[in-house]
Amino acid sequence: MRIDYAGLHDPNAEYTMRDLSGETMGVDGARGGGRDVEITDVQTTMVDGNFPWTLVRVYTDAGVVGTGEAYWGAGVPELIERMKPFVVGENPLDIDRLFEHLVQKMSGEGSIEGVTVTAISGIEVALHDVAGKLLDVPAYQLLGGKYRDSVRVYCDCHTEEEADPEACADEAERVVEELGYDALKFDLDVPSGHEKDRANRHLRPGEVRHKVEIVEAVTERVRDRADVAFDCHWTYTPNSAERLASAIEEYDVWWLEDPVPPENHDVQRKVTHGTTTPITAGENVYRKHGHRRLLEEQAVDIVAPDLPKVGGMRETRKIADFADTYYIPVAMHNVSSPVATMASAHVGAAIPNALAVEYHSYELGWWADLVEETVIEDGYIEIPEEPGLGLTLDMDAVADHMVEGETLFDDA
Repeated sequence: MRIDYAGLHDPNAEYTMRDLSGETMGVDGARGGGRDVEITDVQTTMVDGNFPWTLVRVYTDAGVVGTGEAYWGAGVPELIERMKPFVVGENPLDIDRLFEHLVQKMSGEGSIEGVTVTAISGIEVALHDVAGKLLDVPAYQLLGGKYRDSVRVYCDCHTEEEADPEACADEAERVVEELGYDALKFDLDVPSGHEKDRANRHLRPGEVRHKVEIVEAVTERVRDRADVAFDCHWTYTPNSAERLASAIEEYDVWWLEDPVPPENHDVQRKVTHGTTTPITAGENVYRKHGHRRLLEEQAVDIVAPDLPKVGGMRETRKIADFADTYYIPVAMHNVSSPVATMASAHVGAAIPNALAVEYHSYELGWWADLVEETVIEDGYIEIPEEPGLGLTLDMDAVADHMVEGETLFDDA
């Protein structure tokens, strides 16, 4: 039987199918259940944000197009182009199967971790957008439904240029009072004036005191108005990390993020178990397998997967489910455009142990212009009920901010 998918390109339409006799059938109902759909193309465009965001579009013969995003990284668009033959002609509703298919097909390019997993993530997010539109359900429904109607956002603040404790406190107060966030993060791997040799990862006493002053100034200034986390970007030796974590135990620190390099889980576990300061890690490991020891050995107090980097929406859900086995909450790392930010929010709505999703672009005035809908309002993301991710790219804004040499999607 041949199916006529006329009208499916309209995300606001009531999706129906008609056979050649004119009989109407629901996409999720009888006579095939909407299974007769094929991917026809995959395209990418890179946007020059505070990171180079790789937007991904998956096209189908039903006229439905899904939008996703891959974490920035050299070679990601080329890898996605390399993967196109492995998904064209496939059914976009088979998200798990296509994910495993791409992992297997791209094993030679290193699909255990790195930019290959990132490229697969971008396609996987777009598939959730396609599937949601085909089935007329929001993306969170594909993940099992939702626990909450809105997801908290933590604002990654940037005062590292000054590295002055009072300047950090001033910015924290401004972001809380003027921008409406009740969750913040500041960097601690910032100049203090006491550094002698940053390569050896050792924190001198003056450096520790300077970081404690930042923590004290910020947490005392906002007090109960906001939770505040602090990021170290994998910078310190185990001893220095332990000294720093111990020195800030008396303050209301939401978490201390990535105090040691990510490769050695034994060291990560030792640092976490040696302090009452909550320790967070996870953005620099890939897929559920990369997070296994962190969670099994309770080497983190909070896990921080990066959705468009770690494997996509379902892989993040799987990591969250594993974390919940150990009652470990999830705070999703995120430096993305509105597309992957909303994808993270859909996952955050669908898991019980979500703390927050990061927002890294509060100083970029046009971030919100990339889509037609409002994403963040008063420090929260209201989860849309529209099919798929519930976002519409503003193609004019995308065109205005493309990386030099990039071309816009063919359907724009």
